[in-house]
Amino acid sequence: DLPLAADFRVLVVQHMPSFLTCSLAKSLNDKSALQVHEAVEGEPLKPDTVYVAPGGRHLQVKPGAAEQGAPRRRFLSLGDGPPENSVRPSADVLFRSVAEAFDGHVLAVIMTGMGNDGMKGVQALKSGGCYCITQTAGSCVVYGMPRAVDEAGLSDESADLDALAGRIEALIKASAERRIS
Repeated sequence: DLPLAADFRVLVVQHMPSFLTCSLAKSLNDKSALQVHEAVEGEPLKPDTVYVAPGGRHLQVKPGAAEQGAPRRRFLSLGDGPPENSVRPSADVLFRSVAEAFDGHVLAVIMTGMGNDGMKGVQALKSGGCYCITQTAGSCVVYGMPRAVDEAGLSDESADLDALAGRIEALIKASAERRIS
């Protein structure tokens, strides 16, 4: 079991049609200790939860109103805006919204995929102190998306597919320990 930070959430953009993202979320939920489901409009972000962008919809995070003495809540928003980088959902759309909604403590992971979706979003996240891992060229089916991030000098490290989960776990654990001490 992964010792997660109290405010740990996972947002997933997969370039798939809607009938497949629903199946992906169900399959991941069946295999995960975390709750996994497709994102729902207006849903508050909750700890220990994985949100999968529905196919054909942009996923964004919107900050809620600040309440005195309480942590700021954040909510999910789904959009039907035009495709970005020829895709909807787009990682760039999600990452830009995360950059606006969170102050640092963001881990971006860019895995196999065609095109450069995610590169400009990682650029926006980096302005807030994001850490970025890309999948190595040799372990990708298609090295387009990670390549765009790597070539832009935005990746903090690259990891083979079979090492990604371990690296993510180690980074989350280290982040949680820094916040506790």
